[in-house]
Amino acid sequence: MSTGILAPASIEVQPRARAITTYAPGLLLCLVGAIIAMLFSSFIPGLSAMIVAIIEGIALTNMTQLPSTFSPGIQVAAKTLLRWGIVFLGLKLVSADVRGLGLPMLLVIVCIVSGGIIGPLLIGRLLKMKPAQVLLIACGFSICGAAAVAGVEGASDAEEDVVIAVALVVIFGTIMIPTIPFLGALAGLAPETMGMWAGGSIHEVAQVVAAGGVIGGSALEIAVVVKLARVLMLAPVVFILSLVKRRQSSGVQTTGHEKRPPIVPLFIIGFLSMVLLRSTVDLPEPVLATGDFLQTILLATAMFALGCGVKIQSLLHVGVRPFVLAFASTGIVATIAFVGIELV
Repeated sequence: MSTGILAPASIEVQPRARAITTYAPGLLLCLVGAIIAMLFSSFIPGLSAMIVAIIEGIALTNMTQLPSTFSPGIQVAAKTLLRWGIVFLGLKLVSADVRGLGLPMLLVIVCIVSGGIIGPLLIGRLLKMKPAQVLLIACGFSICGAAAVAGVEGASDAEEDVVIAVALVVIFGTIMIPTIPFLGALAGLAPETMGMWAGGSIHEVAQVVAAGGVIGGSALEIAVVVKLARVLMLAPVVFILSLVKRRQSSGVQTTGHEKRPPIVPLFIIGFLSMVLLRSTVDLPEPVLATGDFLQTILLATAMFALGCGVKIQSLLHVGVRPFVLAFASTGIVATIAFVGIELV
């Protein structure tokens, strides 16, 4: 009698226990890496915890042989937690602040993102680079750095391509932190104009904050608003890429069992929902702080996981072409931003 009563409960519990033992090791490893990255980056202004986390992951996987038990959790962190991080990124955006930039400046931002994607795609073709790798670099440099690179879902199946794009974002975005204030002062730009240029041309949000701090005055606030308007462009870009991918998949579909990608990925719907929530509800500061913390730790955890999938030996064969493309992409984005701001 007792066996018959306990059997259903045991059947229900076993899958949960199995899932915990399967995913917990890798998830805990990535979480610890993210926490360390957040603590480290808090002492260095302009250094993103996501960047530190991906470097940690690369270092760990190349210095040690990770047991296979970590693999399932690492894969979940690199995919699922990444998307949740992008969802909470939406809480940084207030549509009223973005609208406050005015229609001319919003058109400039659209030109920055579209030109920052189309230009590198053409140059990448001339350089005979992999289209997927070019797309990752173009989106990272034109939209919002590492989050955009990782958020362009399905652009590449090679984790090395993601890490290369993120590494280039780090290198060239860091160079832009002192470069924009220097060139802006040389051109005689006002602090507010320099801030708009920084927000329109620098890759990572943290790098924009650092550059705005260097410029001083009212530059920081306007730089962040312009940058967040670029972040908002992640949604339409992913939507367009999803449509292209659906069309390509329908063209090669041979059986009725193949799953086509969604028109709008769920994480983008979540991202836009968070933007709407932040823009329509006066959220208390503790809620915003919690959302910021969740966004940071989720994205850092995902970046650590991505780093764990990369072997340095594979990066040694990258060659000079990605660096040429990154230099060109930075120049395209910075030039469009400068000319657009001057015209506005």
